[in-house]
Amino acid sequence: MSAGEVDVESYRRLSEDIASAIALLSARVGRWDLVTPIDSFLDVSYDPPTMVVSLYSLSRAAEALEQTGTCALSVLGDQQQGLAERFSEPGLPLQGMLESVAHTRDGVGNALIEGSLATFSLEVESSHEAATHTLFVCRVREVHQGPARSPLVRFSKRYASL
Repeated sequence: MSAGEVDVESYRRLSEDIASAIALLSARVGRWDLVTPIDSFLDVSYDPPTMVVSLYSLSRAAEALEQTGTCALSVLGDQQQGLAERFSEPGLPLQGMLESVAHTRDGVGNALIEGSLATFSLEVESSHEAATHTLFVCRVREVHQGPARSPLVRFSKRYASL
């Protein structure tokens, strides 16, 4: 390995030890809801309110954001680990995804998960390819504070609370 070259496995192991808040990203695709847990999102600016969401470029979620141009983030509270696990299952059908999950809708129809720490309704302003992922720069259109007081986080491949 030459100077400046990073071993991919070492990077992967170390990056798993970065604590990250967990959110459910939702997007209305036709008449169905797509919901997936993510931990790669951040606030970028307060004026105007702007966030970035990072998604694997070949994922259904990335395809949905490219199609619809909108999504919602529900930042999960530490009592919502079951939701994160449920929506992490590979190959979940879109039909009936939110059937037994308490939620409301934002102004454009994206699902906002009840009981979350906070929810953000987002409109995609631009997207940028970065290696295997697409970074979606989004304008925040709505915000809501939820009842949860402690976030659900992921650290070292496990869920935890603060």
